[in-house]
Amino acid sequence: MKVLTKMLRLKGVRKKVRKKLLLVCLAAFMIFTAACSKNSNDGGTKPSDATNKPKETTEAKTETPKPLDKVTFSYFNGVAAAKDINTNETTIGKILEDQTGVNFKIEHLVGDLNTKVGTMIASNAYPDVMIPDAAIDKILDAGAFIALDDLIEQYGPNIKRVYGQYFNQMRAEDGKIYFLPFSNTVGEYIPDPNINQGAFWVQRRVLKEAGYPKITTLDAYTDLIKNFVEKHKDEELTGMVSLTHDWRFFATSNPPNHLAGYPNDGNVIVDMTTFEAKTYAADDNTKRWLKKLNELNAEGLFDKSSFVDNYDQYLAKLTSHKVVGFFDYGWQFGNAQNALKDAAKQDPTQDDFVYFPLPVTFDGQKDQYLDPPGFVKNRGLGITVSAKDAARIVQYLDNLLTDENQILQKWGIKGDTFEVDDKGRMYRTAEQIAKIDEPFNEKFGFKYYSWNWPLYAGGSFPDGNSISPGSQPEVFQLSLTEKDKEILDKYGVKTYSEMFAAPDDRPWYPAWGIPKEQGSPQQIWETKKDEITKKYFPKLVLAKQADFDKVWEEYLAAFSKLDTAAYEKWTTEQIKILIDAAK
Repeated sequence: MKVLTKMLRLKGVRKKVRKKLLLVCLAAFMIFTAACSKNSNDGGTKPSDATNKPKETTEAKTETPKPLDKVTFSYFNGVAAAKDINTNETTIGKILEDQTGVNFKIEHLVGDLNTKVGTMIASNAYPDVMIPDAAIDKILDAGAFIALDDLIEQYGPNIKRVYGQYFNQMRAEDGKIYFLPFSNTVGEYIPDPNINQGAFWVQRRVLKEAGYPKITTLDAYTDLIKNFVEKHKDEELTGMVSLTHDWRFFATSNPPNHLAGYPNDGNVIVDMTTFEAKTYAADDNTKRWLKKLNELNAEGLFDKSSFVDNYDQYLAKLTSHKVVGFFDYGWQFGNAQNALKDAAKQDPTQDDFVYFPLPVTFDGQKDQYLDPPGFVKNRGLGITVSAKDAARIVQYLDNLLTDENQILQKWGIKGDTFEVDDKGRMYRTAEQIAKIDEPFNEKFGFKYYSWNWPLYAGGSFPDGNSISPGSQPEVFQLSLTEKDKEILDKYGVKTYSEMFAAPDDRPWYPAWGIPKEQGSPQQIWETKKDEITKKYFPKLVLAKQADFDKVWEEYLAAFSKLDTAAYEKWTTEQIKILIDAAK
């Protein structure tokens, strides 16, 4: 402006003219300055490209970038059980907010999932981001998720890098991508030494009292429970419980295929020779499983409340020290198991109540509880039509998918929650492991960021370190308590997964992850099948033993009305397509 003023003081320029010209130049200068400011930060509505990339330090970069405008988006999580929270209340979330200016207010499911989602659809009012889990077909059918293709192309270089190989599997029938799944493997596959999938669980004290027997059959497992309850009548123990609440009913309906020696392919068992898919909900495997529960119920060893308890009541029972055994997936009852483990760290005598996984099958055949590498295509996180700024959300999600932020999500902060040795191997000290309990997980953010976001779901970083600390041998072994080592040593293993058979290769896995359009014959079959099983399974388990076969025949009659042959044919065709695509 000083230069402009001097120019206007030239001889021959009258005072009034000088004044008008000065005002014009001043206005032009202000417009130019505002335009530069707008271009530098796009009005403060979305991060610059540099925000989404690992930080670079060069001598040329001396300017401090203008802080981004803060924004909070709503996020509904329909699968996880946790208290509602703002992500910036956690250490991880605050760091990510500092990088992007974005915070998420997370609401977790309370009550029935379908009811909650149905209310959203009826009102056409959704959170900005949501995980509808088992109700995802309803959300897609309602048109509640926006297509992400253009946003990923413009703002998602890391999303393309991590998910690119899966894009064709992620597309809906219209060719668009509407949500981001969580099960993509990055780098080299590294098996999990823990059991986060299915198993028959039993209190450790039961195995200790019995002399650490090798339990591989269902009869041996239930006999173990019977004998323990009989010897401890004064404790008023529950032999077995089963989870049946809402969509989690699969914890009761899935065991027959596991007991037959197959992994969790959902509604089907897939023959490893012909690759034909057969349903098992009404076969002899399911009859055998339900008859065993019926026997346990008749002997007072099964908790009848299993068919009316909700998820929180189920978890509360598992932490009560009263439940001897049950079937479930490690990830599903993790909150209860973590609480028991935390108590055992404080008081080793409490280790008796921590649950131990067993690879139980009907007759001791080879088990297949451990998941092979796979990609779940019909679950994930989507951005809804109610989202205020979808571009900024995608930039946040893309920013998560840098190596640096994946280390932050999984490992935390160097010097605080992990270290790196002179060979570049990441590890945790005993002190770090000891402090990472459930309250710490909540405060730091591991509880909220370990899953339920676009992420490296498994595998390794470019330097060979495991993406999951629990899969890093150095961390797993150091994380074991003396009681952990003691019981593992009794079974001659170093990890829990060594108790189980290695998974066979299944290129289609999991079959339950094959997408089905809302209203399709396959989706309708599954809905009706669930209605029938939820009606008859309680009747079968709680029936008098003499009436079991009669009720079973009634169940078969109801089940026979479904077009199961068409469902099996369609599933077999989809599996063979996936097998061919993997060649």
